Amino acid sequence: MSLSDERLAQIGHRFSELEARLASGTLEGDAFVAASRDYAELEPVAKVAREVADMRSELANLQKLDDPDPEMRALAAEEIARIKEELPELERQLAVAMLPRDAADQRPAMLEIRAGTGGDEAALFAADLYRMYERYAAEQGWKVEMISANANDLGGFKEVVANVAGTGVFAKLKFESGVHRVQRVPVTESGGRIHTSAATVAVLPEPSEVDVQIEDKDLKIDIYRASGAGGQHVNTTDSAVRITHLPSGLVVICQDERSQHKNKAKAMQVLRARLYEKMRDEAQGAEAEARKAMVGSGDRSERIRTYNFPQGRVTDHRINLTLHRLPEVLEGPGLAELIDALIAEDEAKRLAAMDS
Repeated sequence: MSLSDERLAQIGHRFSELEARLASGTLEGDAFVAASRDYAELEPVAKVAREVADMRSELANLQKLDDPDPEMRALAAEEIARIKEELPELERQLAVAMLPRDAADQRPAMLEIRAGTGGDEAALFAADLYRMYERYAAEQGWKVEMISANANDLGGFKEVVANVAGTGVFAKLKFESGVHRVQRVPVTESGGRIHTSAATVAVLPEPSEVDVQIEDKDLKIDIYRASGAGGQHVNTTDSAVRITHLPSGLVVICQDERSQHKNKAKAMQVLRARLYEKMRDEAQGAEAEARKAMVGSGDRSERIRTYNFPQGRVTDHRINLTLHRLPEVLEGPGLAELIDALIAEDEAKRLAAMDS
């Protein structure tokens, strides 16, 4: 998808207009917020569009060059060859930058990991996944805050929910939703046999209170004494909170804080994210088939990746990519390679769909 010079000029003009409006000091309130949002969205597109326009202009000037000096003609020919080699990649970057974006891409996200088949081993694997995402988030400069956790006696998680805050969190983590499978000898297995266990990952974009408005009359809130591991204060005070959203039937429990108010705030944060995801699923129902044609539908029941410990490999089944660097993936850097490959594949498929 190659844009015309006229379209490049339109992008540049629109960006200059936004710059002028923001610099004028006349915008206030919602108008300023809207203009700032438009500016942030257009800036990366305008930057690449300017580079493409400059390179095309330079190529045109060089091709018109009629210098009698053979040395100058040779230099011009070298420069023309360089531009012709680099320009298609720059035009591809521009096409990618102009692809329609998920409105939630720049949002923080709620990360939910649940042990699946495999008992204690699945819970230990869920804990491994949580640490993997923690390390990846640290590399990205994001902040991870655990919202709630249901741990077992071996240090695994039957379920863990965390908030991942930062810029572009959902854009990078959204393809992690699905079933993650592990093949290894469990620490609880004395016979040395390889077991297959699984954990489910769900990544939900975090909405603002404006995006999801929840009426008090739609909530049933129960306060009770927390149970399970968590320290003396958790088990001896009525601080655990269970919130039921009556219209949808969604239930959220939070008991990790000693403060009832903090548990309620965290539970509401999770509930809001789940309701927002439900709204998004309903809104995108008509696009379900189109989404399946991309890297993945985001369906948390879809098996997406296998972590094979005996062979030291990780395979992403959606893009048939295998990395024989399992420890590096679990430490974060290898995960970045997987996520970048998923994003690139999704962009390539969407570009192909637009060209067809």
